[in-house]
Amino acid sequence: MAQKTFYDVLGVKRDASEKEIKSAFRKLAQKYHPDAGGDENKFKEISEAYETLSDEKKRKEYDQMLMFGGMPGGAYTYTGGAGAGGWSDIFSSIFNGDGAFGGDWGQGFGGMGGRAANRVRKGEDLTVTIDISAEDAFRGTSQTITYRIPSTGERQTVSVPVPAGAVDGGRVRLKRRGEYGANGGERGDLLVITHVEQHPLFKRDGADVTMTLPVSVYEAALGCEIEVPTPGGGTVRLKIPAGTQSGKTFRFREMGAPDVKRRGRTGALLVKIEVRTPDRLSDDERAALEKLRDADHRDYRANVDRYRAKM
Repeated sequence: MAQKTFYDVLGVKRDASEKEIKSAFRKLAQKYHPDAGGDENKFKEISEAYETLSDEKKRKEYDQMLMFGGMPGGAYTYTGGAGAGGWSDIFSSIFNGDGAFGGDWGQGFGGMGGRAANRVRKGEDLTVTIDISAEDAFRGTSQTITYRIPSTGERQTVSVPVPAGAVDGGRVRLKRRGEYGANGGERGDLLVITHVEQHPLFKRDGADVTMTLPVSVYEAALGCEIEVPTPGGGTVRLKIPAGTQSGKTFRFREMGAPDVKRRGRTGALLVKIEVRTPDRLSDDERAALEKLRDADHRDYRANVDRYRAKM
């Protein structure tokens, strides 16, 4: 049987509005809350679903995870952007009788604010940032880190798996490695943000990789073939036709970076030509170029001259 999604848990469609998600949660929370005689495990399940789907950024990340086959509950997940605050603030307001959404929500379970101190609560998520090289981001790696638990001061060590194709600002979520819960509640998660160092040659645009390839004016005019490095550590032969202009871009499919949002897909390598003009010439070079210039009768600025003539 297929694993349920958070949408299934709340009984809403995947394109449900924020209002529909909130309404579904309120109905289910009133039905399953332990103080109303409901199922505590079921209440935790719908609370987790609402925590994600009620937050625009978390919901977007979750939808992206569903697109490439990821599901909640694994050892870790990786997403390509920063997240937002958690469910804990809303959860606390409910228990304190303030109402998560205003009105008399906190009174719906019989004035439970006085018992909040004894309520089982999940620990807060913790966030750390790691630096990885551009090469490690391309091929994937693992990094051992040590971090501190705020409530106890203890230091813990964990190995962080960084997937191939990791991006700057991406996140690895390690389940139940965050702050300790209260009254027997489970631990929060550890969110590891990846800071990818700048590569001296390649630039990232998601899974696509771009690079600028300098060529001489002679190579551009006459044409040439150049061995171009790829992010995967290999090379590809680029044939540059005679007369290639600066700014011309050549595209090599599936030679970029692995796509962390779409499993099994690899981006493209985009090679942009930059024609370089020599800034120093020998006497012989200058004489040869002057001879070529004088023999060249092409009109390179016809459009400019036509516009100027109308002024």
